[in-house]
Amino acid sequence: MSKMNLTEKLKEELLKRNLFEQEDDEKETEETSEGSTKNKDFDEMVSKLLHSQTQVHIFHLGTKGSGSYAAHKALQGYYEGIDALVDGVIESFQGQYGLVTNYETYDMENFVSVKNCISYFKELNDMITEKRKSVKDSYIQNQIDTIQELLFSTLYKLKFLS
Repeated sequence: MSKMNLTEKLKEELLKRNLFEQEDDEKETEETSEGSTKNKDFDEMVSKLLHSQTQVHIFHLGTKGSGSYAAHKALQGYYEGIDALVDGVIESFQGQYGLVTNYETYDMENFVSVKNCISYFKELNDMITEKRKSVKDSYIQNQIDTIQELLFSTLYKLKFLS
């Protein structure tokens, strides 16, 4: 067996066991000297998820008209459930990589229609699907799965129960 193959196999095994420290330029998430992280995609994802709690609460408070009670309750389920889920994923990430310090803010929208809310959730899901690739840890991926589970449950209620 050549030296290169043995080195690569050792590196692969250490990576599996999370014992291999990569060079800074190889890391997707690096910790700064202040203990904060540099992972722009994760920062953006959790910022939008934190924003979604307030945004969906605004949608919830603006529902009116025929079939809106089901939408009202579906949106309530989302904004009440998302807080603990986002808190958990951020805390897990911070425990592994350091503090998230680059939170972003976004403008709020008023409730227009259930159809508008459905579009909002679809766009939110597209963003999660794209940005979640910035984290490789399976336990964090599982937490993101649970967030998407809540999102799709809410979409089901908005599409078929309103």
